[in-house]
Amino acid sequence: MPVHRLEGVEVLETRAHGQLASAVPLHTLSSSDFLAQGISSITDALNHIPGITVRDYGGAGGMKTVSVRGFSAKYTGVVYDGLALSDCQTGETDLSRYSLHSVSNISLIVGDGSDIFLPARQSAYPALLSIETVSAAGNKAPWTGQLEGGSFGFVSPYLRYSRQLSKHFDLSAMGEYTYAENNYPYTLRNIMEVIHQRRSNSRMNSGHGEVNVGWKPSPFSSWRMKTYYYDNDRLLPGIAKYYTTISGETLRDRNFFTQLVGTMRNRQGDWSLRVSGRFNWTASIYHDKLYAGGVNDASYWQREAYATATLLYAPTRCFSVDVASDYAFNNLNSSLATDTYPYRHSLWQCATAKYADERLTVLARLLYSAFFNGAEKGEQARDMNRLSPSLSLSYRLFPGKDIYVRASYKNIFRAPNFNENYYFHYGSATLKAETTDQFNLGLTMGGQTGSMGGQILIDAYYNHIKDMIVAVPYNMFVWTCINVGRVRSLGAELTLNGHYHFSDQQLLTVQGAYSYQRVTDRTCSSSVYYGYQIAYIPLHSGSMSVGWENPWVSISLSGSGVSSRWPNNSHYSGTCVPGYWLTGLTLWRKMHLLGCEWTVRGDLKNIFNKQYSIVYHYPMPGRSWMVSVKCEW
Repeated sequence: MPVHRLEGVEVLETRAHGQLASAVPLHTLSSSDFLAQGISSITDALNHIPGITVRDYGGAGGMKTVSVRGFSAKYTGVVYDGLALSDCQTGETDLSRYSLHSVSNISLIVGDGSDIFLPARQSAYPALLSIETVSAAGNKAPWTGQLEGGSFGFVSPYLRYSRQLSKHFDLSAMGEYTYAENNYPYTLRNIMEVIHQRRSNSRMNSGHGEVNVGWKPSPFSSWRMKTYYYDNDRLLPGIAKYYTTISGETLRDRNFFTQLVGTMRNRQGDWSLRVSGRFNWTASIYHDKLYAGGVNDASYWQREAYATATLLYAPTRCFSVDVASDYAFNNLNSSLATDTYPYRHSLWQCATAKYADERLTVLARLLYSAFFNGAEKGEQARDMNRLSPSLSLSYRLFPGKDIYVRASYKNIFRAPNFNENYYFHYGSATLKAETTDQFNLGLTMGGQTGSMGGQILIDAYYNHIKDMIVAVPYNMFVWTCINVGRVRSLGAELTLNGHYHFSDQQLLTVQGAYSYQRVTDRTCSSSVYYGYQIAYIPLHSGSMSVGWENPWVSISLSGSGVSSRWPNNSHYSGTCVPGYWLTGLTLWRKMHLLGCEWTVRGDLKNIFNKQYSIVYHYPMPGRSWMVSVKCEW
């Protein structure tokens, strides 16, 4: 009789239990949540996670960045299929480059998560936003096509091919195209006068493609290669002005990267090794044909070569240790005559120990970071290095009950980006690194009774940043960066999730999140601005959604909003940005027809046509609609 050896599958924990037992705040949204909560973009998803502040410059083509718990967007690491993205020029990631079409999971971790088998670089952020795309493994429908259309000239076709080619190889490839006029109406108020205008010079024209190849030569090793390209040629409307919508600004963003991730383990499973590498190239081509004195050209090109190796040893079921070492080389050049051609060598090394049993989880980590700077022309920035410790724990209060308390501390520092070090008349080569301390204390609980279940997550936190880099006036016309800032962040977060099964085919889901963020300037106690809320951080923010899935037409009602914010740290009179609450409605149905699985979806956004801005003088769209048809065959 022939004997076949079957691979083992280890299920560590469910997603819901993972969020409860995590020693640090962890929030996860899957592709099923996107429908149930009326989510149609990554920024929509982030608005359903507490503690997040999104900056959105308006419309489908507007730049979108995310900050967490009062930290700037430079402190949020964005991980795409296992490796962190980077932008050495600004330190921020534009999330408008990534769509939900191929995304299977989005998660936010504040602190050091329970998965310690990670590159050292990912330990260097206070918060990590992880985006995972759909895997080809186990895919039943090799082809997926989708067509979206909506208000203001928005159209986006998408096509994906995904197949398990053999026992050892799988392949997936996707491409999408997005076009939008973004000519939505908005209103301005000039004292008593109400001015009605439309956004102009706001068109976007973007394409995005990916190819993924997986190779599994044995049950103990696997390799994955990804190649990514993005190209967005867009017009920039600039700030909204009274009585005119004329703008001559254009921006073309291009991004290419290719990465390889390999994982190997021994037959006993106590040793695991992961090696990864990436090459990244980014171009930003900016022109302003209306610039006084001629065309303004400010174009930048940056490159990164990155490599990482991680070794995990788990001698027992409860105890594991991990060491990781990462290296990156970045350089930047531009079309500016004042360019210094800066470059940087970066090194991260960390050691992590973790103990986890049925009730207690303890994780301790020590990270060493070093940055070696250089410039082909002019003064180079100072080199810097630091040791950064972190400690987190979670404890189950009662055996067999999902009630946990958790506490964590993390120290980290941020090196200045190239703009802060080298930008003409703005950057300073003598800047020191910003240092941060973050503390968190939380309580989580959840349970399942028959057809009903739910979770409650409560966290309170304290963050402190010193040697914060701020821009101050050097003279009447020139600003420069210096280390004088101190920021303190006090906050609390509440997340509620619940579900009820009426029957096998009917499910009711409820989600709610609330965040309180008191993020204040603590630079100088004698300053009139001491204790002022930091720009663009709302004191209150929240979201909710109610979804009913059924065999006929499923429905989701969702909402999100923030309190008023200041666009500057000085709180100048008359500049306060009003708060808002947005309500959306989503209808969808899945059906089998002509041998294909179809999903038809309709969204009505901002139902009550709320006029609002996230960034001062950048009005957002009012009421809009979107329809999508997805086919899998």
